Amino acid sequence: MPNYVKKLIVKPGSKIRLKHFDPGYHGKHESHKSALPEIQENRQKMEDLQYLMYAENKHSLLIVLQGLDAAGKDGVVRHVLTGMNPSGCVAVNFKEPTAKELAHDFLWRVHPHVPAKGSVAIFNRSHYEDVLVVRVHGLVPEKVWSKRYDQINDFEQLIVTENNTTILKFFLYISKQEQLDRFKKRLDDPTRQWKISESDYKEREYWGDYIKAFEDVLTKTSTDHAPWFIIPSNHKWFRDLAISQIIVRQMEAMRMQFPKPTVNLAEIRREYHQAEDGEKAGWPKKR
Repeated sequence: MPNYVKKLIVKPGSKIRLKHFDPGYHGKHESHKSALPEIQENRQKMEDLQYLMYAENKHSLLIVLQGLDAAGKDGVVRHVLTGMNPSGCVAVNFKEPTAKELAHDFLWRVHPHVPAKGSVAIFNRSHYEDVLVVRVHGLVPEKVWSKRYDQINDFEQLIVTENNTTILKFFLYISKQEQLDRFKKRLDDPTRQWKISESDYKEREYWGDYIKAFEDVLTKTSTDHAPWFIIPSNHKWFRDLAISQIIVRQMEAMRMQFPKPTVNLAEIRREYHQAEDGEKAGWPKKR
């Protein structure tokens, strides 16, 4: 089984040029049918590991999803992370900032949503929008957004150090033609038409600018404490396979353990058996 943690990670210090990566890569599998058993196994492992994380209450996990329009961020939440228990997992969508958010530093709106111990947070878009769309559309001067790479690295180091958070950042990489094909499916499918935005085709005009911005993000903010993974995403099923495997392996590396019980089990067993014997004997219930 290929190790996608090693294969797809952006090694800190490496200079990324996305033209050297194939968005159509699909590993050893040739179809969704072939990959599905592995995906399902990973989903079950994620469910078990999240339950363990919730019980242990010592670790937390932050999953960051970024990509160009139609890259599949919603699909990852729906198909890969579907097994996680909502009581210990939250998905956050970062839209255009409000006036109140803009009155603060760019990380102000993000910090309240980082995961608490024992929980998982999924960022569908994230603080990286402030070095992506902000840069591409010139919403702030370069002297402002160019400082944010170091600020983001410091922010992520803070939550790793102070809250024992594991951060996994996924760039969902699709080709320009694949994006256009997915836009067509949205037009033709009434169940997907709600996703259509007036900006879809306008943003395609900035494809090259976005690629350059993503290359700088991947180069400057993939660190030992918060690595990026470039996920070839032309094949949705491979995207799901690679991300699910990486999450499982990184959660397993936490070496989590169930906490010891805080009650006297011998006493609880005695009370249980006493209650069980009473039920069998038909003792009258208290009113």
